Amino acid sequence: MSVQNTVNRSPKAAGEPARSEKDPAAPATSRKSRNGPALVIVESPAKARTISKYLGSGYIVESSLGHIRDLPSKAAEIPEEYKSEKWAKIGVNVDEGFKPLYVIPLKKRAQVKKLKQLVKQASMLLLATDEDREGEAIAWHLKEVLDPKIPVRRMVFDEITESAIREAVRNPRDLDSQLVDAQEARRILDRLYGYEVSPVLWRKIGPKLSAGRVQSVATRLIVDRERERMQFRPAEYWDVEAVLQSAAERVLCKLIELAGQRVAGGKDFDPQTGRLNAGADVRLVDQALARSLADRLAGVAFTVESVTEKPFTQRPNPPFITSTLQQEASRKLRFGVQHTMRIAQSLYENGYITYMRTDSTHLSQQAISAARKQAGDLYGRQYLPDAPRHYATRSKGAQEAHEAIRPAGEQFRTPREVEGSLSADEFKLYDLIWKRTLACQMKDATGWRTTVRFSAPAGEHGTAVFSASGKVITFDGFLRAYVQGADEGEAEDQEMVLPPLKQGDALKPEKVEPRQHTTLPPARYTEASLIKELEERGIGRPSTYATIISTIQDRGYVWKKGTALVPTLTAFAVVNLLEKHFEDLVDFGFTAKMEDDLDLIASGRLRSTPWLHDFYFGSSKTGNGHKDLSHVGLKRRISSGGADIDPRAISTIPLGTDENGQTVAARIGRFGPYFQIGDTDQRANIPDDIPPDELSVALAKELLSRSTQGPKVLGHDPSSGKPVYVKNGRFGPYVQLGDPEVTEKGTLKRGGKPRMASLWPSMKPETLTLEDALKLLSFPRTLGTHPETGAIITVQDGRFGPYVKMGNETRSLASHEQLSTLTLEEAVALLAQPKLRGRGAARQQQPAIEVGKHPDSGAAILLKQGRYGPYVTDGVVNASLPKGFQPAELTLGKAVELLAAREQRLREQGIDPRVPRKANRRSAARRSRVTAQG
Repeated sequence: MSVQNTVNRSPKAAGEPARSEKDPAAPATSRKSRNGPALVIVESPAKARTISKYLGSGYIVESSLGHIRDLPSKAAEIPEEYKSEKWAKIGVNVDEGFKPLYVIPLKKRAQVKKLKQLVKQASMLLLATDEDREGEAIAWHLKEVLDPKIPVRRMVFDEITESAIREAVRNPRDLDSQLVDAQEARRILDRLYGYEVSPVLWRKIGPKLSAGRVQSVATRLIVDRERERMQFRPAEYWDVEAVLQSAAERVLCKLIELAGQRVAGGKDFDPQTGRLNAGADVRLVDQALARSLADRLAGVAFTVESVTEKPFTQRPNPPFITSTLQQEASRKLRFGVQHTMRIAQSLYENGYITYMRTDSTHLSQQAISAARKQAGDLYGRQYLPDAPRHYATRSKGAQEAHEAIRPAGEQFRTPREVEGSLSADEFKLYDLIWKRTLACQMKDATGWRTTVRFSAPAGEHGTAVFSASGKVITFDGFLRAYVQGADEGEAEDQEMVLPPLKQGDALKPEKVEPRQHTTLPPARYTEASLIKELEERGIGRPSTYATIISTIQDRGYVWKKGTALVPTLTAFAVVNLLEKHFEDLVDFGFTAKMEDDLDLIASGRLRSTPWLHDFYFGSSKTGNGHKDLSHVGLKRRISSGGADIDPRAISTIPLGTDENGQTVAARIGRFGPYFQIGDTDQRANIPDDIPPDELSVALAKELLSRSTQGPKVLGHDPSSGKPVYVKNGRFGPYVQLGDPEVTEKGTLKRGGKPRMASLWPSMKPETLTLEDALKLLSFPRTLGTHPETGAIITVQDGRFGPYVKMGNETRSLASHEQLSTLTLEEAVALLAQPKLRGRGAARQQQPAIEVGKHPDSGAAILLKQGRYGPYVTDGVVNASLPKGFQPAELTLGKAVELLAAREQRLREQGIDPRVPRKANRRSAARRSRVTAQG
């Protein structure tokens, strides 16, 4: 696997499984192109445009459009000369030093061809991909595929500003072979894991499932939390709250002790039994006792027993790294992690922030000086500490050589200065990063925390002790700029002021009330809290978290209920299988150790090939304190771990027993999850929107009872005499008029399908009447004809809700009830309103608005209204405005970014938008006829 130890040949063919022995950054020479411009290659067109503005005419800046080659993703990508090899499907020759089989995907070949032509004209090649392991690997792949005969150097920077880019050009470095080794080891490991384990899931659970080194562990965390919720037993406890009247203001306090014994709270109960923890020396207050105490204390004086004041100091949080930015954007802005990373990528590529994939909290001296100067100018010198703050990276296994995420440049632009050039979401994220960066260089916040204990006689119950707490900030410090958000279930530390009180003061109760409490199950993970958990356990890397969370949702392992991540029963089955038969692969310690090993490879202290050999084939090692796959090997586990897997057992979640002692269970079947009692054929589908912790024997019996009742006859249609049924279907309850009409052979007659209609959201099958059913079956309803065109106007209930229709024109209705009440005049008025989005919509005729001139081509960029909504165009490329983005917010910078992103997507599909469509089709046909070339 080492760069220096592989076969000495350049991979001319797309699938050649080799890596060059020569130094990846050793400059070659060529007299022919010595006088040409320098070629700079980056990953994206937006990044290329920004950098080209700073470099001038002596440089050509071009994009690679991301990775230009990878392991084959499908059989069609495997070159003919390797298809007979037994390892070709995996794409890794495990018997020959784990040599990867790299191919250039069809959609990237046009760009590779373009880059090769540019290399021939250049005097030097500067590989300016991101400065992390993945960026290093992309740079190495570019060098191997382009095979330049000119000097090749690595150009690295943390921010895209003129000074940073010019500094990077002046100080290039060599390619880092150890970083390339680490990234390749990661890619190969993930391929072996996914391609060997996923087929087991297909055979034992269902198709289209996948396993992954980090995604499976993340899924296990979510499933484990749901198991805790399923085992949770709520407990009830009571306390007493009192509102006391002081000379200055009211004081809210709560009962904490009774007769010298602490009163039980939520933390004193066992979450699995709902009982008090064994050995807990606490007094359980029930409803009767709470009411009795409230009555006793309503008329007695509360005496201040003690007043305790303690000073506190609150330090600012470190500047953002990738994971903390994702968490805070989720908490404060309600952004999903994928959205956060897309916005951050755009801010970075357009020169607003530093590189957004980092696990280092380090700030350069330039950044510290900029933050301190701006904080002092905006808030005053009294907010600056005497010395700059420096933060040690706490992220487990942090390895990237970047700064923290901060505003770019030697002088930070304030949010007000950039607001006009950013979209709404870009502005929100920039504002968050700017505030956090300034706050990290400001003084601590200071204040006092006060706790007051009150005592009151409670008759035969003894002395009751109440407590009230307050917090006063005396110097806001960094809080002037930034306040940290809180995860769901965590209370933010708010400032609370208590009136001046001293020992012996007597206060009269204004109100004393008993309060009921119920213990709550552990909160489900949100995207933010899952990232926090993964990071604390050292699993995965900040740059991968967004992809992980997206993948487990796309695979059907997780769905979102609000912001909470809820596992599906499929996720339970997958985790059951992996825990019982491949325990090491979802062991948290083992997964974290793999990350540590990859760090060792990146630092040169561990060789990748022996490490991969131990993982795949096994060794004599026994691990170092936790479960370790290396002594067994993945291959042996796969070959011996499939035959003894019972698909029914791993896909079953027992819920309890019925009155006959039969097991009631939730199971995963071919057509989705269902309830079953014992081994009977009695089954009932489980609705998709029911979380696993709400599954119960009672719910199973209710749904099973409905499924056995069959369709209910509500009556008969007066006009046709046919029966009217109410049924339960896969997509919910519905009504049906009559039965299917079939031929003598049992096939459905033409036109023999009965009429059906879904119930409205306000209707329930149990209370549905024949009149209701006939009303549902009466739609579509004809309202009349349009007074001007004569076209027929109807109201209908469709897949996306109720609507009015005239020819190809449709308009949505606000509610289902309007289907019955809408008049012809109201429908005509509704249809007269413009509809800016949707297929067949009536477009509002608006003139095109010129946004500005394209900075590269000089072409006019226009904002237009199209069939599917507003879009921008430069005359060649059209790009729709994002959903929710208002045309009034559009800036020239945003328009250029949208066009660049659209052009990049087209190029990734093998389409050159700058070439006529016929030429694109001819080119695609020609590429499909030729053998893949490197």
